[in-house]
Amino acid sequence: MKKINIKQAVLIFTLLCSVSSFAQQKKWTLQECVNHALENNITVKQSQNTLLSNEQDMIASKGSFLPSVSASASHNLSLGNRELFPGQFIDRTDNSTNIVIGVTQTIFDGFRLTNLYKQSQLRLETNQLELQRIRDDISLNVVNSYLNVLFNKERLETANAQYKFSEKQLDQVNELVEAGVQPKANLYDAEATLSRDAQQVTLAENNFNLALLTLSQLLQVTYNGFNVEIINIDTPSTALLYNNINPVLNFALQNRVEIKVAEKNVENAVLGTEISKSGFYPTVSANYGIGSNVFFTNLTDTEEAFFNQLNQQKGHRFGLNLNIPIFSRFQNKTAVAKSRIQEENSKLNLEQAKLDLESNIQRAFTDAQAAFKAYEAAKKSLKSQVLAFNNSKERYDIGSLTAFDLEQARVQLINAESSLINAKYDFVFKTKVLDFYMGKSLTD
Repeated sequence: MKKINIKQAVLIFTLLCSVSSFAQQKKWTLQECVNHALENNITVKQSQNTLLSNEQDMIASKGSFLPSVSASASHNLSLGNRELFPGQFIDRTDNSTNIVIGVTQTIFDGFRLTNLYKQSQLRLETNQLELQRIRDDISLNVVNSYLNVLFNKERLETANAQYKFSEKQLDQVNELVEAGVQPKANLYDAEATLSRDAQQVTLAENNFNLALLTLSQLLQVTYNGFNVEIINIDTPSTALLYNNINPVLNFALQNRVEIKVAEKNVENAVLGTEISKSGFYPTVSANYGIGSNVFFTNLTDTEEAFFNQLNQQKGHRFGLNLNIPIFSRFQNKTAVAKSRIQEENSKLNLEQAKLDLESNIQRAFTDAQAAFKAYEAAKKSLKSQVLAFNNSKERYDIGSLTAFDLEQARVQLINAESSLINAKYDFVFKTKVLDFYMGKSLTD
């Protein structure tokens, strides 16, 4: 029995290790990263809670149109001597009970309640737009971090390729030195080159791990075992490039969230002015109440029973209240003036938002154009450096070029490869920024 239990334990442990290994080997796609960030980001959750609070504000604003109903009950007990007639005192005990139910309804308040309800609707719509803006920004940040992982992954592959090349070069130089074809100094140079390349591999690995760490922290997931699916971005197409900025500008000015938020703020400020103006209007309200009272004293035993008195002494009360503001010590006047100033500021903020958006798009468009030119130049440069290095390698193999000159050609090739990788990912991200302003999917 013990042997069977041990076998079962080993089997369970093996299965758990397999599941753990599978979980760690899972590679996140770009779409999964974006979806996870949008579902779990703390700022997004806080904004969603704000929307829930706004919905409650709307319910409260709508309820302000309904009448208020209240009920009250009181009981008073009086004990002690009282003077019933001049010079005549008596020990008297009184019990008095009052019950009242009242209803109050606002009839007119200068449209204040109506505008407050509209304002609560606007606040909800504005915060919905703010949530969309936050989601857009998070998506863009995730895409940027994801591309940074791909960028550092490619840099690591290039560094490893250079290291392997240096290993082969070292073996070749070692054979030539042993054969007496090349001096031993060339072997030292090859070993130094291999050491530098090993250093570059370590640096590239560190940068790749840091990029993964940054993305995992952005997603709020455990870094241990975290990895992403590699997307092939060998040759970005010129189709990614926008040749005309006008469609981007026109679409963004009509559809971007920051513009809609600024427009909602203008509407909100206009309603604020109307609410302030309601202070100049008279208010009309109506009220109704029904109540009764019960009274008992020890001086007589002829009082009716409690519920009989409650029924006999019930009464109704109707009221109509009119409140006309005459002088509010300039409170209403200054409130309207400040609301109009706020209204003007909100219009200025809308204009500023349009200017900022246009400036950002212009900058993004210019950056994308420059990134494309840099990418094309980097491709040509790499092609030339490959030819130059191959030529130097052939000359080195026949002994007409020194190891130092070959190393210089190799360094120039490495720099050209690095420049192409930089330019490629810079171009892709810059076009993604323009896609962002055009409302296109960032995960395609």
